[in-house]
Amino acid sequence: MFDGYDSCSEDTSSSSSSDESEEEVAPLPSSLPIIKNNGQVYTYPDGKSGMATCEMCGMVGVRDAFYSKTKRFCSVSCSRSYSSNSKKASILARLQGKPPTKKAKVLQKQPLVAKLAAYAQYQATLQNQAKTKAAVPVEGFSWGNYINSNSFTAAPVTCFKHAPMGTCWGDIAEGVRVEVPNTDCSLPTKVFWIAGIVKLAGYNALLRYEGFENDSSLDFWCNICGSDIHPVGWCATSGKPLVPPRTIQHKYTNWKAFLVKRLTGAKTLPPDFSQKVSESMQYPFKTSMRVEVVDKTHLCRTRVAVVESVIGGRLRLVYEESEDKSDDFWCHMYSPLIHHIGWSRSIGHRFKRSDITKKQDGHFDAPQHLFMKVKEVDAAGEWFKEGMKLEAIDPLNLSAICVATIRKVLADGYLMIGIDGSEAADGSDWFCYHATSPSIFPVGFCEINMIELTPPRGYAKLPFKWFDYLRETDSIAAPVKLFNKEVPNHGFHVGMKLEAVDLMEPRLVCVATVTRIIHRLLRIHFDGWEDEYDQWVDCESPDLYPVGWCQLTGYQLQPPAPQSSRDSQSSSSKQKKKAKSQQYKGHKKMTSLQLKEELLDGEEYSFLQGTSDQESNGSASYYIKQEP
Repeated sequence: MFDGYDSCSEDTSSSSSSDESEEEVAPLPSSLPIIKNNGQVYTYPDGKSGMATCEMCGMVGVRDAFYSKTKRFCSVSCSRSYSSNSKKASILARLQGKPPTKKAKVLQKQPLVAKLAAYAQYQATLQNQAKTKAAVPVEGFSWGNYINSNSFTAAPVTCFKHAPMGTCWGDIAEGVRVEVPNTDCSLPTKVFWIAGIVKLAGYNALLRYEGFENDSSLDFWCNICGSDIHPVGWCATSGKPLVPPRTIQHKYTNWKAFLVKRLTGAKTLPPDFSQKVSESMQYPFKTSMRVEVVDKTHLCRTRVAVVESVIGGRLRLVYEESEDKSDDFWCHMYSPLIHHIGWSRSIGHRFKRSDITKKQDGHFDAPQHLFMKVKEVDAAGEWFKEGMKLEAIDPLNLSAICVATIRKVLADGYLMIGIDGSEAADGSDWFCYHATSPSIFPVGFCEINMIELTPPRGYAKLPFKWFDYLRETDSIAAPVKLFNKEVPNHGFHVGMKLEAVDLMEPRLVCVATVTRIIHRLLRIHFDGWEDEYDQWVDCESPDLYPVGWCQLTGYQLQPPAPQSSRDSQSSSSKQKKKAKSQQYKGHKKMTSLQLKEELLDGEEYSFLQGTSDQESNGSASYYIKQEP
């Protein structure tokens, strides 16, 4: 990989007096390639260092692409025209008594600077014409503007292990240099320049062209995984020209020396970065694969569905019996809601048999190894039993954690859970959670973490007390030690922005914010919507994505609802969500969960590590406050 600049072919002094402003490059993590001053040659259109100017027409281009051994002409026609004109000029000189020269020309070419100026005028004319003809674009959402105008912080890519580059993002950070297209240029061809990362927001980076120092007038946002972002040295190996932006062309006369001084010792992207991006966006699930997925009309059972499309790892599944393919369901390929064919039978889960007796042509069962594996559990000793009480996220109202009961114990650690006071008579809204699921909690979890627990519908003895409820229902609480208490060092912090699936309408990916953190549990707020539509989501949920994920994968992002239209949109959203809950055959709770924003009082409640709910980021245990 190219990782350097030539410091031998030209004097490294600069004509500018602004050397004092050339601050030292800040040290960056060492896992990224370091740009070294090793004598490599960088290309820029000065007629040297890999570029050439046609002596006939004045065209600037890559030297290797020019005609003849001497690379003096851009084409055969220019070479012949030049030769013919030289002969005429030589004869004319002899008649005038002047000595002939090898470089004699009849045509007087303008200096390169004059040609660039002409190109600039021509380019400006084309742009003005384009502006008058172009249709007015629909007002869109820009993450860059949204973050800049509000000084937001985005969750880093490393928080999302399931997302592209989530496990190999490395130490890409502020200060890393890249090669990007130079948009402040009038050349008719695509040229590049060096830029440094000023700010990172997920996949998106705020870049500043090298040489602008503290001038942010031409800063721009781009997706760092885009096809036009390259490590330093890519232009040299690809024969692409480096051209300084027009705004700062006057600052230095020796730009190569400037780049050598500024970039030696800086960090850049790994040479195989684009390859890693491409590889991380290859998904094993293919269209026409058959899977078992939760039946959205009866949560207690599964149905066979067929993969209709795959976008960024998200699957559009069409239930097999849907003739017009309108009966669909969206989820991520690592979702706990999908399983291999035969899973339901193997664990004793309810399953709706398809009316289709045989597979349709081209459909085939997805291999079992493609599905997310759950942790093995030992159910031989003390284990969950039917009738035990616990707390669980309501699958029909993800903003609420509710009083729940284990209704059935299945094989391989799976449990059927029912929400107390809201269960259908036939159990059609029981929901399957694995024993290690981060969506179920021991009795007392909400109280110890200052979360409002939703009591059973119709329960009159308020405020709700578990001690009284267990006694009244003659029930026992599921043992605390059976729950998953692992808390990964997830990296999320309150206030971070991200893109999140609205799990009540799972085809939608929306602009969202982390508003609270309880160990590994995140409170996700959808920007522009009321708090009652917030959702509790696990920190490792495959339905959370970095800022810029939609742009990278081509998925449509739902922007925040504007202030002027929130009321009307909220009304329609409520109707949609109500309709969906009816479709689920469940009884959605309409109680708005009002969260307490204060931090935990460390003297009243204690955790294994004494961490607060806002910053709990590591191994932790639950402490249950016992009633007298």
